[in-house]
Amino acid sequence: MFHRFVAMGDSFTEGLGDDLPGGQVRGWADLVALGLAAASAHPVSYANLAVRGRLLGPIVAEQLEPALALGPDLLSICGGGNDLMRPRVEIPYVVGLMRQVVDRAEEQGVHVLVLSGGNPSHHLPLGNLMRRRGDQLADAALAAFDRPGVTLVDNWADSELEHKRFWSVDKLHLNALGHTRVATNVLSDLGVPVPVEWLDAPAAADEQVQGTAAYYREFVLPWIGRRLTGRSSGDGRAPKRPDLEPVDAA
Repeated sequence: MFHRFVAMGDSFTEGLGDDLPGGQVRGWADLVALGLAAASAHPVSYANLAVRGRLLGPIVAEQLEPALALGPDLLSICGGGNDLMRPRVEIPYVVGLMRQVVDRAEEQGVHVLVLSGGNPSHHLPLGNLMRRRGDQLADAALAAFDRPGVTLVDNWADSELEHKRFWSVDKLHLNALGHTRVATNVLSDLGVPVPVEWLDAPAAADEQVQGTAAYYREFVLPWIGRRLTGRSSGDGRAPKRPDLEPVDAA
């Protein structure tokens, strides 16, 4: 059982789409921490260094050493989704960056949780390109990280997770139900019991906005604007949980 969990990544790990009152977000990593605490007879602590909009290079450069400095026994890394959405991406480069994380964690005896994100390509403009790139990255990760000390959670291959009921209104980020399914996948692959109440979580309302003028105005055009100006949705944002803090499983 793991007792010191630190999560690295981008919006997927920060928890976008799983919105809480007051503008906060939860997400799969928060839920995994709760699941670990519920299954453990000992205190569990958790930190989340993920920042939305980050490419994998900045994730590794900015988050890896601070994450390891916290002394985790479980470190999660999921990144590359933002890289896949750029005009050009080199899959070996992305896998090489993730290998840096795994190798450094291994040096410190830390177990690594390597995740792929869910597959949103059915719902997105240019979805076919996203799917091809995501398939290539998932295949490369399976080949590279099938090794001791690593748990690989292949959410990209979870066909159930592709269903629109798991996705938020922007069709790019998972909703609360989607994050719960990812957390279920993670705990199952770690051999940790899944809280029974998660299995009966209600589905989100089915909002039909993708493909409409409102969808492009609210989500697609702002994303294009950030790409053209070199900005990111995470500019100026700090991690939501930068320090290891106790997890209350009650």
